[in-house]
Amino acid sequence: MNDPRVRSFQISPGDLEAARLDDLIREIEQKSLFYYQEKKKSLRARYIYGTIFLIINLCAWFIRDYAQKALTLLPHVSSCGPEGSHCFHTLGVLRVSLGCFIFFLIMFLSTWNTMKLHQAQNTWHSDNWSFKFLQLVSVMVASFFIPQLYIQIYGMHSYGFRIFLGLQLISVIEFITWWNNYWMPNNQNKQSCSFGLVMSVVFYIGSGCGIVVMYYFYVASTACALNIFFISLTVLLLIIMMVMSLHSKVKSSLMSSGIMASYIVFLCWSAIRSEPSHTKCNAHTQNGHTDWITVLSFLIAIGAIVMATFSTGIDSESFSFQFRKDEAKEEDDIPYSYGFFHLVFSLGAMYFAMLFISWNLEHSARKWSMDVGWTSTWVKIVNEWFAAGIYLWKLIAPIVRQPRVHEQPQPTTTESSEAKCHKNTVAFQNNLTLSKSVLKVHCKSRDDDLGDHFLRFQDAAYNFSFHDHFILYTRFKCILSKGANLEYHKTFLGYEADKYRRCGALYAWEARDDAIYLSTKDEPTKLMYSWDKD
Repeated sequence: MNDPRVRSFQISPGDLEAARLDDLIREIEQKSLFYYQEKKKSLRARYIYGTIFLIINLCAWFIRDYAQKALTLLPHVSSCGPEGSHCFHTLGVLRVSLGCFIFFLIMFLSTWNTMKLHQAQNTWHSDNWSFKFLQLVSVMVASFFIPQLYIQIYGMHSYGFRIFLGLQLISVIEFITWWNNYWMPNNQNKQSCSFGLVMSVVFYIGSGCGIVVMYYFYVASTACALNIFFISLTVLLLIIMMVMSLHSKVKSSLMSSGIMASYIVFLCWSAIRSEPSHTKCNAHTQNGHTDWITVLSFLIAIGAIVMATFSTGIDSESFSFQFRKDEAKEEDDIPYSYGFFHLVFSLGAMYFAMLFISWNLEHSARKWSMDVGWTSTWVKIVNEWFAAGIYLWKLIAPIVRQPRVHEQPQPTTTESSEAKCHKNTVAFQNNLTLSKSVLKVHCKSRDDDLGDHFLRFQDAAYNFSFHDHFILYTRFKCILSKGANLEYHKTFLGYEADKYRRCGALYAWEARDDAIYLSTKDEPTKLMYSWDKD
C-alpha cells in the first residue's frame, strides 16, 4: 500500500561517484597537509644540526685554549696522560672532532637510504632530539677515554677533509652557475645582458683591486718570490677564464667567470694570510698580544666553517653521481638527502679539526688563531688551483664531449627560433566507458609540478603545452589513477625529449578500462601500458 506521505529517495550512480570523489579529495588534502608538516620539520631540523655543529666547534676551541685551567677533572682520567696533557690543545681538539665525526656517521648510516617522508628514518632525522642529545653527549664523553695512540692515528689519517674540500668546491661552482642563471635568465634579452655586463665589470674590477692590494701588502721586496708566484699565477688564471668565457663555442657568460675570479682571488689572499707570523712578506704579522681584530677574525672563521659545511650538506642536488636532477619529485619525497647531509657534517668534523690545529699534529696553535702555517697556505693555494681547474673544465667539457652531427640546413630568416618553434602538447582523455570512473592525472618535470587534475568520464581532455629545454632533456613523469579508491594506477614518462628539439609535437594519452593508449601526429593509437593495482 502506497502512503502518499512517504517519499522515496533514490541515489543515482552519479551522486555516489561525486561522494567518492569528495572523500578522495579530502583524503588527498589530509595527506598533503601531513607531508607539508613533515617537510617543515625536516627543513627546521637542518638548522638544529647546524647549531649543534657550531657548538661543537666552540667546544673544540675551548678545549684547545682554556680547558687546562677550567676542567680540573680531566687530568684524573687515565687516558688523558700526565696532568691531562693528552686531552688538551691538539689532542683535545682531535678528541672533540672524533666524537663529532662518530655522531654524524651514526646519523649517516641510519638515514642514508631514506627516500619518503612516511619512513621511520624521516622521524629519526627530524625528531627524537632528547635521545640524540644523549647520544651526542655519550660519544663526546667516550672520546676522552680513548687511548692517546688511537687519537693520533685518527689525526694522521683524517683524509675525509680532502673529500670535504672537493665537495665544497663543486658546491661553490654550482652556486655560481645558479646565481648566473638567476640574474641572467635570458641571454637574448637586452636588459638582462646589460645587467650581466655591469655585474661582470664589477666583479672583475673587484678582482683586479684584490690583486693590486695583495701585491702592495704581501710583496715587500723581490725576496718575496713565493708570494709573487702565487699572485702572478692567480692573474694568469683570471685572464684564461675571461678569454675562455668570451670564446664563441663556450656557453658561459662573463658574469659567472667574474664571480669565479673573485672567489679564486679570495682563496689566494686567504692562503697568503695563512703564512706564519714570522714571515717578513706577511704585512699582517701578528704580535704576541690578542686584540679585538684577532678575536673577531677568529669568530668569523668559525662561522665560515659552519656555513661552508651547512651549505654543502644541503646541496645534494649538485652531485649528479648520486641524485638525478631530471627526475620529478613526488609529494612524499624528502626535501633533501639526509644521508648526504650527515656525511658532509662528519667530513666537516675532520676539516675543522685540521683548521684548529693548523694542520700540525706536533705543535699546538696559538690562542685565538686558526689555520696558520705553511701547510695551511699550501692547502688553500692548491684548493684555489683545483677550483680554477674544475671551472675551466666545466667550460670546455661540452665542447670536448660534443658529438659530430650531420650538417643541417641553416635558416634563412632572422626570426627567433622560439617564434618558429610551436609548443609541444601533452593531453589526457578519460575514456573509461565501462566503469565511468574518475581519472586522476598528476604530471611533474624537473622544474614544474602541475598538481592533481580529476577528469570525469567524457569531460574535455586535460592538456598542457611547453617548449623543449635548449640544453637539458625535457621529461614529464605522469601518474594516472582510476577506480573507486584510485586502486588502479600507472607511473610512466608522459613526454621525453628526443636528441633534437621537438616543435609542435602532440602526445595524446587515452585512459581506457583495459589499458593506457597513446597517439601522436605521426603514429596511430597504440597500447602502451597496462594498469597496476594496489
